[in-house]
This record gives sequence, C-alpha cells and structure tokens, in this order.
Amino acid sequence: MYPAELVLPMKAELTDHGFEELLTVEKVDQTLKESGTTLVMINSVCGCSAGSARPGVLMAVSHSEKKPDRLTTAFAGFDTEAVKQVRQHLLPYPPSSPAIALFKDGKLVHFIERHMIEGRPAQMIASNLEAAFNEYC
Repeated sequence: MYPAELVLPMKAELTDHGFEELLTVEKVDQTLKESGTTLVMINSVCGCSAGSARPGVLMAVSHSEKKPDRLTTAFAGFDTEAVKQVRQHLLPYPPSSPAIALFKDGKLVHFIERHMIEGRPAQMIASNLEAAFNEYC
C-alpha cells in the first residue's frame, strides 16, 4: 500500500473536480447499480496516470457536452478493497491501473485499459472518452 502523503495529492486532482471516491465494497456495488451512467477512474501513482489518464479524464468531463451522471474514482494500491470490487465489475478484463470505465445502468459499456493509456497523449484519452459519452450518456 502506498503512503497517504504520496497518494492524497493524486486523489485530489480528481476529487477537487467533482469525482466521488469509492472507498468501500458496499459503495462500489451501490454506485454501479444505479441507473444512468457512471464513470470510474482507477487512479494510480504511475507516470501514465499523471501524464495521460487523469488529465485526459478531466479534459473529457470539462469539454464534452454530454457527461456521465456520476464521476467516481478509486485508487489502486490504496483503496484496496474498493478497487478489487470495481475489478469484479470489469471482468473478464484483467486488472489494470490506471483504467477508465463507463457503466450504463450497471453494465460496462466502455473501458480503457492501461495499455491503451501508456504512451498516448491526454488529448487522445479525452477524445476517446468524449466519443463514449456521446454514445452512452
């Protein structure tokens, strides 16, 4: 598990922009069951999270006309049980962090895995998400 002093500023990059933290198994299940759309960002300490994933997600939610009903996040290596539960909802995809998932009415409809984030600019991540928002939100 990562130390709080390392993780908290990275969490704040999202929570300061309206993302709600998923901190428990119960909160994950409750949130993902809700009708409408839910974006889940599995945050992490890696460079691709800092350079592409978090900035790309923030660009998408600030620039897109259509947006998910709920913006949520859980931090890999810190919010351990919550991330493990989110990953149950992402099966059959293998564990990935960072990762970005869009759920609609409790079903996974769009997923961006780490290998789709690494080496790509934030603008590409944002465009990918904006297209998903336009289709599902």
